Amino acid sequence: MTQSGYELLRGVSRSFYLSIRALPRALREPVALAYLLARTSDTVADSEVIQKERRVELLDEYARAIAGSASAADVAQKIAETAFGPFDVSGSRPRSALPSASAAAEEVLLRSAETFLRELAAIAAADRADIHALLLTIVRGQRLDLTRWSAGFAALANANELREYTFLVAGCVGEFWTRVCFRKLPGFTARGETEMLELGRKYGSGLQLINILRDAGEDLRSGRCYFPEDELRGAGLTPAEVPAAPKEFLPIYQRWIAEARDGLDAGLDYCIAINPPRVRLATVLPALIGARTLELLEQSGLAALRERIKVPRAEVRKMIASATVTLANRTRLRSLRARL
Repeated sequence: MTQSGYELLRGVSRSFYLSIRALPRALREPVALAYLLARTSDTVADSEVIQKERRVELLDEYARAIAGSASAADVAQKIAETAFGPFDVSGSRPRSALPSASAAAEEVLLRSAETFLRELAAIAAADRADIHALLLTIVRGQRLDLTRWSAGFAALANANELREYTFLVAGCVGEFWTRVCFRKLPGFTARGETEMLELGRKYGSGLQLINILRDAGEDLRSGRCYFPEDELRGAGLTPAEVPAAPKEFLPIYQRWIAEARDGLDAGLDYCIAINPPRVRLATVLPALIGARTLELLEQSGLAALRERIKVPRAEVRKMIASATVTLANRTRLRSLRARL
């Protein structure tokens, strides 16, 4: 991974950039490359200005390029031209189709797709296999999310569908992180790999569930309900009635906050078990932010469906600084876990 790649990572995700920079060199390259590849497909999937059917096609082609069965150059060109349009002969900059492309980093990210795919083809075989498995799982989740919503207001059918989605787009990241650490770090943990894989899966899924809870209001206003339809029906609600935040919805909302808390509990257990302090620090930063986000969601109650809940940036910086100074001291992590 070149220095420009790490600078791009810093531009598209400041917090994850800090986690990756804390990692030992052996872990840094595969984790950073995997993140940039995943962020590329996520940017394509989230671009509502691009027709949904075209986004699905691009994700399918991107998955083939990841698997090595499609040309990296051809797929990258299609992504860039769909997002930005071809440059004219004068070389003038085209208007972007992406809502977020006012940020230069987002444009550079998509225009760098070919570079990332070529780096994937050149990386060590074991790392490549782990990244292949991760990215194909994530793209499957992104594709599923694009195709599941029909015209009109829609909800996930049941809890299994919600848990499947959180695994596909985030729980698999916990598994990937665990496999890479066991391969590359002797003495990573005294716990068994199977146990750590399960904790990592729950951790990643819990973090994604926090994102869903945090973004629920925006999703509901867009006609998407990630809360299971069978649970809503049991409360006498339809998905379309949820945005009004009736009191009947509160027990359902609280139930999924509790499940997210269980995921964070597993994540803190996972972090406490990690021996190398720098790896423990890198792994725990999302949990610290997630724990504070959950506190704010619980304090806000159903008001969180009407207003954006987010940990203030200054508070995030303070948490990161504190964790960095103590290298995620295990005693402090146990105290945080007890509070959860």
